[in-house]
Amino acid sequence: MDNRSSDSKKWQILSSEYVLCNPWLTVRKDHVRQPSGVEIPDYWVLEYHDWINVIAITDTGDHVIERQYRHAMGWISYEICAGCVEKGEDPLAAAQRELLEETGFGGGSWEKLMVLSPNGTSMNNMCHCFLARGVTRLSDPHQERTEDIDVSLMSEAEVFRLLEDGGFYQATMAAPLWRYFVSRL
Repeated sequence: MDNRSSDSKKWQILSSEYVLCNPWLTVRKDHVRQPSGVEIPDYWVLEYHDWINVIAITDTGDHVIERQYRHAMGWISYEICAGCVEKGEDPLAAAQRELLEETGFGGGSWEKLMVLSPNGTSMNNMCHCFLARGVTRLSDPHQERTEDIDVSLMSEAEVFRLLEDGGFYQATMAAPLWRYFVSRL
């Protein structure tokens, strides 16, 4: 059921102003009117590129898992591969590029698992989640200079235990992992 286009609930934008524009984030301030007539003069919208993430499973059945520091939260977290879709780039191509850059793994068979809105209240982007089976180590990682990612292989049981115990903090990573494990029941 797709209820994204229901006009009866859509807000009217009375004015819009860009407050910050940079390659990674754009901040927009909208003055909006709800269908009830209530106006919100300062509704903040964060404009991001679409994102991808990848549940990558090797040809031997291990999951490719990353661990890195996340400054906004001040913690080190377990993650699946993730990144930005560049302007004009196909999400699958972005996912394959990010997996190779961050982990050195690639190849295998790929399928789209799901598409999520990271936070439809204040963010305008989507997260495209992929499942890659049968990936192999093709090269050393080629991480960006700002990335400090530890890559490890974990068994499916280890990943599931981490997921159950809250080891994956980011919702856009936990959701596709839960979907993957539920589909295996």
